[in-house]
Amino acid sequence: MLSRLLPFRLQARLDNWRHDAACRPVLGTAPIVPAQDGLVIFSMMGTAVLLPYLVAVKSFWGHLRRGRVVILSDGTLTTEDREVLAWHCGSPEIIDIADVDHTGFPAGGAWERFLSILDRRGDDYVIQLDSDTVTLGHPGVVADAIAANHSFTLLGGPEWDIGARSCTSFTPPVARTASDERHIQSRMERSLASIADAERLRYIRGCAGFAGFARGGNGRELARFFADEMTRLLGREAMAEWGSEQVTSSFVVANDPDPVLLPYRQYGNYWADPWDADCRFMHFVGAHRHDGTAYRDATRAALAKMDR
Repeated sequence: MLSRLLPFRLQARLDNWRHDAACRPVLGTAPIVPAQDGLVIFSMMGTAVLLPYLVAVKSFWGHLRRGRVVILSDGTLTTEDREVLAWHCGSPEIIDIADVDHTGFPAGGAWERFLSILDRRGDDYVIQLDSDTVTLGHPGVVADAIAANHSFTLLGGPEWDIGARSCTSFTPPVARTASDERHIQSRMERSLASIADAERLRYIRGCAGFAGFARGGNGRELARFFADEMTRLLGREAMAEWGSEQVTSSFVVANDPDPVLLPYRQYGNYWADPWDADCRFMHFVGAHRHDGTAYRDATRAALAKMDR
């Protein structure tokens, strides 16, 4: 396609414009009816992803039919955005990112999102839902995890459907490039065996784009321990890099009782490959989000199932 010859920034704008156009019919769908039933559907988002977010949250809620919405604003939500969210998401609680206490933790890099989730899981089961996700079918495994009050995580790939491993026995993947070798996730995973109590603690290579945190967890305590250990091993600047929060999220889920690893053929990340006919949930990761028309096609399929 000739559009692929455009400079990256122009191509990104075109891709986002096309996707927003595919999402726009969500504004004509029925609003979420929130319930005070102990489930929170939590997302960090801003004005740039308003329409994709509405598709993400309404497609998920529409299949699950429970819970209430809580939003962490990235600081860009306008008055008009908040009015749209109030109508479509049942007057959700909206937290401003500047109000999140990150004492003892890095700032930015989605840490405020993670800390807000940990602060709320004492009384509620909290699900982290990225705005670049689409729920395509009933998420039965997720519903069962909520009912059993077990945490869950989307996996980083099909090869990680092996259960939680002790931090001393977890084997990170071999880095394919120098960039992979330097990435904070790789560096943190190579350091797992060196943290205190590594033999007792566990790790899962998960994806923070979709994760559930069981009610009654220990809040920030375990995350603070892990962040402190990684800061000791890698340094404060390393822990400020994007991706450190995802590794910490996976660590926390792995050390909750009986965590659920979502089966990858039903709950996956999009890498520009065809997905299984029984796929229930897809996370359209940044690297391949707009490859072809898959994201738009999934969006239209989800919209077709929404109440009007």
